[in-house]
Amino acid sequence: MSSTARLSMRGIDKSFGGVPVLSNVELTLEAGEVVALLGSNGAGKSTLVKILTGLYSRDAGIVEVDGQAVVFGKPADAIAAGVKLLPQEISVMPDLSVGENILLGDLPMKPGFGFKQVDYKTIHIRATELLAQLGFEALDTHQDVKRLSVAEQRIVEIARAIAGQARILIMDEPTAALTEQEAELLFAIIRRLKQQRVSVVYISHYMSEVFEISDRIVVLRDGRNAGDFVTRDTNKAAVLAAMIGATAGDLYPTEPPPPPGTDVLKVEGFGVRGKIADVSFAVRSGEILGIFGLVGSGVEVLGRALYGAVHSERSGQVTLDGRPYRPSTPQHGKEAGIGFVAAERKKEGIIADLTVRENIALPFQNRFTRGLFVSTEAETGHAQNWIRDLGIRTRGPEQKLRTLSGGNQQKVCLARWLVEGVKLLILEEPTRGVDIGARREIYGKLRELTAKGYAVIILSSDVEEVAGISDRSLVLDRGRVVEEFSRGVTPAALMAATAETQTA
Repeated sequence: MSSTARLSMRGIDKSFGGVPVLSNVELTLEAGEVVALLGSNGAGKSTLVKILTGLYSRDAGIVEVDGQAVVFGKPADAIAAGVKLLPQEISVMPDLSVGENILLGDLPMKPGFGFKQVDYKTIHIRATELLAQLGFEALDTHQDVKRLSVAEQRIVEIARAIAGQARILIMDEPTAALTEQEAELLFAIIRRLKQQRVSVVYISHYMSEVFEISDRIVVLRDGRNAGDFVTRDTNKAAVLAAMIGATAGDLYPTEPPPPPGTDVLKVEGFGVRGKIADVSFAVRSGEILGIFGLVGSGVEVLGRALYGAVHSERSGQVTLDGRPYRPSTPQHGKEAGIGFVAAERKKEGIIADLTVRENIALPFQNRFTRGLFVSTEAETGHAQNWIRDLGIRTRGPEQKLRTLSGGNQQKVCLARWLVEGVKLLILEEPTRGVDIGARREIYGKLRELTAKGYAVIILSSDVEEVAGISDRSLVLDRGRVVEEFSRGVTPAALMAATAETQTA
């Protein structure tokens, strides 16, 4: 890499609460180069990008753009230096025209009746010129953006970045909501940007598109650099090995699980409009079924739909204990004997200013009612049992939940569902933001629960987690089950199933 790289990040460190998230990370980018930034869930990609775009400060290290050291105290500083993030969720003003969206940061003005007014003629001339640079001069700049396809809205975003003199574009999962044909349009635009010396940091879980569009691949693992590959000189196996690394030793229970029992939940041809389609599987008592999926795969929707927390149009058949089950609300799922732990613990899983006792008792307060009032004594006894059983590290049931570590908060989320009548646990990203010690304890407890007859479904983007804890595992890709594996599958095989699907 030359000393005149368009972007150079060296020795980047970042910690949160004393926990290192990035350690001595490097990322370089030449003018007109596309570098794919890869890594498993929690590898540090998002933190690095937030440092580059001014959302986070770095604890140590140097960032240079065109050979000049820079400090981005806020996103506006990064944008002024020509660094622009295109997030996974498209950000446009739907009720404004294509032209207005493209020139939004610098709308041309003209003299009016005593004051300046927007020069719409110039807007559409300039917007058309910018679209022509991308090969889309035929796109009508007068129409409202809300009438465009998702791919066309993405083109508008890119044109807006170019209008703002962006020299480094960061594309985060840019094809997650695109069809194969729309993705090809995006790749054509990226190739045009390369010709114009615009550099691209390309973040994606889809291996086939990484090999199609990137010049170089940088891999992060556990907050450190784990590989730097010239794309044309490497292969998927080498990149996957860098992403996954060694297995986590005794992190997962090693004793063989007991034979599973009968079907608890059976799903046939299940779909949620626009999200998942024709999904079929069963989970049995005494079994952990892992469902692995990447961003946009539908893994973030499936568990919620089965619990009753998704209200989009659904299709297919679901049976619970052999009886038809049509979940319409979370209350319905709870009453049917399903426990659900959401991925976003702080937003959906806990009430931080309530006590440990109150959080554990929350879903089933009616069970602790004595006469007209909730019995604090009954809640306390119940909470103390699970504090002991799950090893929740707390001063006692009256401690505020917000003062507990992430791992102990997650144990509380699990404890609230361990009551009589619950037979199926659906867990989204069950160890996200949890340290390795707490992860080991949670995995051990899940195995103990299945030995007692619980059925468990884990939905996770952590490939090592699904491979390590599951008795059977499914791979969900763009809304469909593409592969099923038995116990003992490797993380590489799970990840490769998504890569092979994209290639196919």
